[in-house]
Amino acid sequence: MPSDTRDIVETPAKSTDTGHPGGGDPLSLVLRRLRLRARVFLRADYCGNWAVDTSGDRNAPFHLVTHGTGWLHEPGRPPQPLTAGDLVVFPHDARHTLSDSDAPPDPALLNQGPTQSDGPSTGLLCGYFTFDRRAGGPLLDGLPATIVLDLTEASRRHDTASLIQLWMTEAAGDAPGRDAAIDQLAYVVFIHILREQIRRGEVRGPLEALTDPAIGPVLNDIHARPGDTWSVDGLAARAGLSRSAFAERFRSRVGMTPARYLTHWRMQAAIDLLENTRLSVAEIADRSGYASEVAFRKAFRKQVGEPPGRVRRAAAGRMSDG
Repeated sequence: MPSDTRDIVETPAKSTDTGHPGGGDPLSLVLRRLRLRARVFLRADYCGNWAVDTSGDRNAPFHLVTHGTGWLHEPGRPPQPLTAGDLVVFPHDARHTLSDSDAPPDPALLNQGPTQSDGPSTGLLCGYFTFDRRAGGPLLDGLPATIVLDLTEASRRHDTASLIQLWMTEAAGDAPGRDAAIDQLAYVVFIHILREQIRRGEVRGPLEALTDPAIGPVLNDIHARPGDTWSVDGLAARAGLSRSAFAERFRSRVGMTPARYLTHWRMQAAIDLLENTRLSVAEIADRSGYASEVAFRKAFRKQVGEPPGRVRRAAAGRMSDG
């Protein structure tokens, strides 16, 4: 029997309840599992010579030019001009520098803080997106290394332009709750970025596959009900394809076999239950689609790299430290 079939059908589910809402549009189901967060840590005006580099923290940094101009420098690429309203995001924490000039910046200037001098200034709103990398790897790996969203271009899509304008307005003001509003708006901006990248066809892997007329509905079913009893034949029927055509199309669109992706998604659901409920490991195994606790523990350790109990204890420790 082929491995992709065996891995799916030999762990039949006894329950379809994963402990989480099954409804929702395809992208929202993915975003909930990513545990996406956004944080703005710098709002500053720069004059004269300046340079900013926020890479290297294994997050996804971003920079919004609120006014003025600047230049984006990346290794192996020509400098790119930035103007007010430009938003730059680095989903994979790519090396980069923003500066006042198209010439390579002086390393001594890096992250020296805002400077005061006569002449025009450039306003920057800098922050980062964080997400659960265990869940986000296969999902976000298909995003470009660098995303530059031009406000002028985005103005043709009024909702995104209005959102970014509100973001800049909040950053420039001092109204109560400003910091919280800025962070939450950053989260919504990221959703708009994903929508735009999907619309342009600039994503690969599972995010791109969500729009595939055959594979998209299958992914949405797996995301919504990972604990169901799935088989390659059943998924192929859902896609309206033969078994072989489905397996090949799934692999080419998603980047992994149906069995591997199902296991990945089941383990993310299991991690969520371990960290956020008091269900026993046996109950979580059942809800995750495994016929026995032993089979679940074996699959969990192989996929996650550590046993379920350690994941639960680590989550409890983080809560107590907080």
